[in-house]
Amino acid sequence: MNQSLIEYKECSDCPIRHRAVCARCEGEELDHLESIKYYRSYTAGQSMIWAGDRMDFVASVIEGVATLSQTMEDGRTQMVGLLLPSDFIGRPGRDIAPYHVTAISDVTVCCFRKKPFEELLVTTPQIGQRLLEMALDELDAAREWMLLLGRKTAREKISSLIAIIARRDTELKALLPSGEVSVVLPLTREAMADYLGLTLETVSRQISALKKDGIIQLEGKRKVIIPDLETLMEETGDDTDGGPLY
Repeated sequence: MNQSLIEYKECSDCPIRHRAVCARCEGEELDHLESIKYYRSYTAGQSMIWAGDRMDFVASVIEGVATLSQTMEDGRTQMVGLLLPSDFIGRPGRDIAPYHVTAISDVTVCCFRKKPFEELLVTTPQIGQRLLEMALDELDAAREWMLLLGRKTAREKISSLIAIIARRDTELKALLPSGEVSVVLPLTREAMADYLGLTLETVSRQISALKKDGIIQLEGKRKVIIPDLETLMEETGDDTDGGPLY
């Protein structure tokens, strides 16, 4: 792995400062984190972690997107998750990585030496509480993906993936002045097909159908403009209001 050339001088300058595991830390707590952190960067397509690797660090994604995947004995591979900015890599108390982590864009991560970080969890409740919140959010996301992969139609799957990325992106950025949401899809259409259990032709057809219906607009291969996020959410098939279905 390559040491990052990017050096954030202060945690207060970090673009994920208020969403990461250190979100509630101040003063001496931040100073302590500063003393055990370092940065690493990866280029698109580079393996960050292999399943079975011994983990001597945990980390937060600062920039870029990575995939979590698992390979079966016969070589079949399944993507099981996306790591977006502010997501946490690694697990305190677990020494071996259970998944492959691969950069699908240029990625920068803020790493913490694992043993000092585990000791900090004991003395700094704010970090443990934030990590618990993030773990529960990840559990909710995993359940959402179970529904997506198991029960949704192809159109609902594509809409859901775009909506998930758009929601995360707008949490970190403000809406455009027009109220539109503009996102760059981190996955190629081939990767989307693999991730969603669809064919490449089906992915392309459904994206074209969403464009034709005015749900999304496309600029280039990956930039998606969503005129109205609520309209896109209606295409996901989710029961967002909790009311009866007819």
